[in-house]
Amino acid sequence: MNPGTLESFFARTHMKETLIKIYLQPKSSKNEVVGSFRDGIKVKVTATPIEGKANEALIRFLAKEFRIPPSSLEILKGHHSREKTLKISGLALQELLDFKKKIL
Repeated sequence: MNPGTLESFFARTHMKETLIKIYLQPKSSKNEVVGSFRDGIKVKVTATPIEGKANEALIRFLAKEFRIPPSSLEILKGHHSREKTLKISGLALQELLDFKKKIL
């Protein structure tokens, strides 16, 4: 996969489920999507990585970015790591394309 392609950031598992690779940077000055990083995207959150606070902040922030409920996002891998794999349910392809344009 080439860096910067839709396939390098997202993997569609079903029509309405998407996997996304995240590199999380906690304790940042603001919540933001930085852009492409390795084979996923880098996201900064202000929360500390203590007791799952950074994970919760990531879920809330991405839910707001995608305009979906936080319950539609689930961390599949990386609960105690900066590198995470998230499952997003109920997100249309056009919303993914719009998000990709925003981060590149």
